[in-house]
Amino acid sequence: MADLTVTIADIELAADWLDDNPETREAIDEALPVEGDAARWGDELYFEIPVDVPEEHGQVEVPMGAIAYWPQGNALCVFWGPTPASVDDTPRAASAVNVVAQLEDPTAIDIGSGGAHVRVDRA
Repeated sequence: MADLTVTIADIELAADWLDDNPETREAIDEALPVEGDAARWGDELYFEIPVDVPEEHGQVEVPMGAIAYWPQGNALCVFWGPTPASVDDTPRAASAVNVVAQLEDPTAIDIGSGGAHVRVDRA
């Protein structure tokens, strides 16, 4: 069973916590559920959440399906493909993010163009 349910527009996706950034993960877990009208940047959605933690084990290139916290914007990000910063098909954040979870099937994201409402909660 998945750890998280991520709803993007009307698409419900399963995700699992990762152990790479435990302090960030704990802070987000304590804030759940989180939701907001997410802005889109390439194949990334991001929205501000009530969490304020520093960069932990930040990275710029992330795997497809990564759910990450962006310390510069106090935002949760969902990556499912290349962004304007990508040099190939690998998702690339604007600046370092703390990856905290992984979508089980990022290919299910099909929202057309523009942003979408995103909600993340425990499964």
